[in-house]
Amino acid sequence: MAIRFQYNKTSLGELDKQLKMRQKALPTIKSKESALRLEVKKAKDTAADFESQLEELSSRYNYMVALWGEFDPDLLRIDDVKLRQSKIAGVRIPVLEEIVFGERPYDLFSSPAWVADGVSLLKEIATLRVEYEVYAYKTELLDKARKKTTQKVNLYEKVQIPGYEDAIRKIKRFLEDEENLSKSAQKIVKNKHQQEQ
Repeated sequence: MAIRFQYNKTSLGELDKQLKMRQKALPTIKSKESALRLEVKKAKDTAADFESQLEELSSRYNYMVALWGEFDPDLLRIDDVKLRQSKIAGVRIPVLEEIVFGERPYDLFSSPAWVADGVSLLKEIATLRVEYEVYAYKTELLDKARKKTTQKVNLYEKVQIPGYEDAIRKIKRFLEDEENLSKSAQKIVKNKHQQEQ
């Protein structure tokens, strides 16, 4: 990114202001990036933990696979998933508050004894699946924000700050050269006046 400037004091002042603003913002952006990096790691670890719990529960589910043919799928459903918004390092993320299950009543005496265990197992599996999905989405949002923040840090550190410093240096050299030429021209004029007298 080429920085546009003019060789004058006004442009020098404006570039200096822009440089100071970026230098002040850089530490804040870096701390945001490290906070996001930490949160992404936590979210990934939690999602992986939910995934391993899901696999464990699925093996219990598969153990009863022969019995699931008798299970009435209308006994349990998810009516609502309540989420709230939270902010982490300026990024809005979903937080699971509650899962509302709709359970159709069944006769405990005429139903097989394992149906109650099956309903509770399905609730556990559904809860873990929803929690896993929320954390996977949270990880995605945080990682996207971390990447953007990292790009901004790199833009400031590697492109803009050095570019402004270089432009300021060029303007200062130009103004110094102009001042030196002006002084030299004044000396020459003064010497000519002295010689003419």
